[in-house]
Amino acid sequence: MSRSSENLTSRSPVTADDLDQAVLLSVDLLREAPAAAWDGKAGSLEWDCWETVEHLSDDLFAYAVQLGPRTPPADGVVPFVWQSLRPGGPANAVHADRAAGPAGLLQVLESCGALLVSMVRTSPLRARAHHVFGKSDPEGFAAMGVVETLVHTYDLAEGLGLAWTPPADLCARALARLFPDAPDTTDPWTTLLWATGRAELPGRPRLTTWRWYGEPRP
Repeated sequence: MSRSSENLTSRSPVTADDLDQAVLLSVDLLREAPAAAWDGKAGSLEWDCWETVEHLSDDLFAYAVQLGPRTPPADGVVPFVWQSLRPGGPANAVHADRAAGPAGLLQVLESCGALLVSMVRTSPLRARAHHVFGKSDPEGFAAMGVVETLVHTYDLAEGLGLAWTPPADLCARALARLFPDAPDTTDPWTTLLWATGRAELPGRPRLTTWRWYGEPRP
């Protein structure tokens, strides 16, 4: 059975508290990384671990600012300048001062997460803003932030030599919100990795392309 066949009105929504939990768990884990490991690649990504945290921070920042205007943009992004600091690097509006070291980098991540948490908590439920995968609401942006945080922390944990298994209930709520066709009889964390092209499931090969569905849901 897939989530699309469930009674969707019974699903548990993704909340600002869920996002706050995801970011704090990520930051707490990443504080354990040795300082010398941050220049290594982040899992299967082409970015190093420092750049990947900047990218994650930028994702959270970008979702927050989409909800920021009194009338959120319906057909495009708020026009910050996104740029790469090197060829092939992530195009971000957010960059951390490398002189501040890993502790400063994680402050940037925590701050950007707090911005999105605050916007989700304070935006009216009727708010809608543009995302490339479909116009979304505050809950949708919270769920996107949760998924970005969980899966990029997975990438980082691989690169930094850390163990990372987020709470199953958090993964399940994010899956139900953004991936309604994902199987719901498998482990939620492994399923979320599968849905984002990072793992296989029994009888289901690793995805080479994927997307989520951020449109408002019952």
